[in-house]
Amino acid sequence: MPFRAYIVEDSPTIRENLIETLQELAEIEPVGTAETEREGKRWFAANDGRWDLAIVDLFLKEGSGLGVLEACRARAAGQRVVVLSNYATVDMRKRCLQLGADAIFDKSNEIDALVEYCIELSGSPQPGQ
Repeated sequence: MPFRAYIVEDSPTIRENLIETLQELAEIEPVGTAETEREGKRWFAANDGRWDLAIVDLFLKEGSGLGVLEACRARAAGQRVVVLSNYATVDMRKRCLQLGADAIFDKSNEIDALVEYCIELSGSPQPGQ
């Protein structure tokens, strides 16, 4: 069964590159995307068990990724939510963890760490193995 990810990211370029990378390296199947807090919250409310991983940006076209995190708090034990943001300060990391994020990654220098995290979650072989 494929490992399913839902991505809340308002930048089309980042979203498309992230999807392509995760499909190729971590064998993750994207099940949808959102650009706003409202779209993300609506999708999660309607698709309770249809995802394994949520990747959420904090600054969105409308609203905030913090609201999306809040909406994912009552998720199933195996579902994971990670934040991918340019605003991954110490205080923001702490706030995201308080809202239920499993991990926080900085877009500017932790993309490789995010990919490694996703590879581990999906059970995909590590590149080069």
